Amino acid sequence: MCPVAIRQVFALLLQEGRQINETGICMETTRIKTLDYLLKKLAVLSLVILLIANANAQKLIGNGITYYCPPCGRICDQTEFTKPGECYYCAMTLLRREINVTTNMKNMKQPTICFYLQEGVEVLDFAGPMEAFAYAGYSIFTVSKTRDPITSQGVLKVIPDFSIKDAPPADIMAFFGGNSGNAYNEPDVISWIKSRAEQTKYFFSVCSGAFILGRAGLLEGQTVTTFHTRIEELRKELPNTIVLSNVRFVDNGRVITTAGVSAGIDGALHLIVKLNGEKMAREVAQYMEYDKWSPKDGLILSK
Repeated sequence: MCPVAIRQVFALLLQEGRQINETGICMETTRIKTLDYLLKKLAVLSLVILLIANANAQKLIGNGITYYCPPCGRICDQTEFTKPGECYYCAMTLLRREINVTTNMKNMKQPTICFYLQEGVEVLDFAGPMEAFAYAGYSIFTVSKTRDPITSQGVLKVIPDFSIKDAPPADIMAFFGGNSGNAYNEPDVISWIKSRAEQTKYFFSVCSGAFILGRAGLLEGQTVTTFHTRIEELRKELPNTIVLSNVRFVDNGRVITTAGVSAGIDGALHLIVKLNGEKMAREVAQYMEYDKWSPKDGLILSK
């Protein structure tokens, strides 16, 4: 209930209370009846105001407009808002979402993404896409070979959510550069990726993370890209794969690979376009102040 409505309700109740008490009757029974009357009146008026507010909210949602808070780990992650502005729980800027009212709510569940992080992983390789996916409302969890802490670029300590032995399935599996040999030279890691191949909808790599997907056999016969200094190395590693330079990302349909470091943000925004539409991706890019993003910088071979 809005503050203005609350003030109006209590002003009305106060006026009626005064009218009742003006009879001059001060007996205890009369006071009890007066209080009971006022409480019932408050309940009725509160219900009316809530119904009006709900009708307005449904009107907005019916028009396909709602707003949500970027995930922050608080209760507001599950809250829908009907007006733009800041979240009153965490003060983050609300993002606009258009809703197809004919869509079954079960089909609106956002994807889950597994971020595999190896020792020495490049910070921006995973942090850039992580921020984009998080603001889009995706559910992200991290995995490494074990649950032991890893160090990213020698400065950032990361404690994985899961190991390859207990990680849950995900709609999307993502792999990143920065000592990527710590992943693709590990038979157990490659076996784990292969075991998830059939149940995973999309595979996503940034920088030399493409080598991990290559060792798992997921880039055979595909067109891909990777970090600019490792283009020739990947061509030798995967002779049946077309490896392109001077492209931000390549989308083969199920497999998306990007160039190095910041290009991972472009690939993530492209995947958001693919799953949620360009308008959502532009809102995420604007929120991140990623002004250089252009959807046309990548190569889309299959949708």
